[in-house]
Amino acid sequence: MPIRINRVYTKTGDRGDTGLVGGHRIGKDDLRIDCYGTVDELNSVVGLCRLHTRAQRAEEAEPLGELDAILARIQNELFNLGSMLATRAEDLRPTQPVIKAHHIERLEHEIDKFNEDLPELRSFVLPGGGGLGAYLHLGRTVCRRAERLTVALGRRETVPAEAVQYLNRLSDALFVFARHAARVTATAEILWQPETT
Repeated sequence: MPIRINRVYTKTGDRGDTGLVGGHRIGKDDLRIDCYGTVDELNSVVGLCRLHTRAQRAEEAEPLGELDAILARIQNELFNLGSMLATRAEDLRPTQPVIKAHHIERLEHEIDKFNEDLPELRSFVLPGGGGLGAYLHLGRTVCRRAERLTVALGRRETVPAEAVQYLNRLSDALFVFARHAARVTATAEILWQPETT
């Protein structure tokens, strides 16, 4: 799919509306814009995670190399998901990159694989567990927000089922990746300690 970006600003959105893929214009405060804007925010958080996976790889003979490669792939998939959400169902093109069942199945496989070596949890995990773990948990929470918004959009308009399914699995994957990162970097996970009084 050839892409040319010659101009960064177009001034076409100065009145508070924006163009979807396919040319339809809607308000910038529309729920659809909130959905793919939150997916874009999530992609930025995954980019921050990769700063840590790549730095860690250099320091520790690449124990996080596999996770870094997965996160790189996820960034591309999130861009495809954003493209799906920026397109009304009737405007989706057959050649447009989209999230499909095999993307979701691959995430499930990775969740199972990474979870296999993790210690059993006997409490809830609090966000933290080192810099990488904290960013992965941040990504998980942004992913859950993107999922909620996409569910809400799906109640109003046609949204491919794979969009919600992918976000649901990805949030689980980010949780497992955060636990994996804590183990690989020998950082203690922070467990919830409910009040006993």
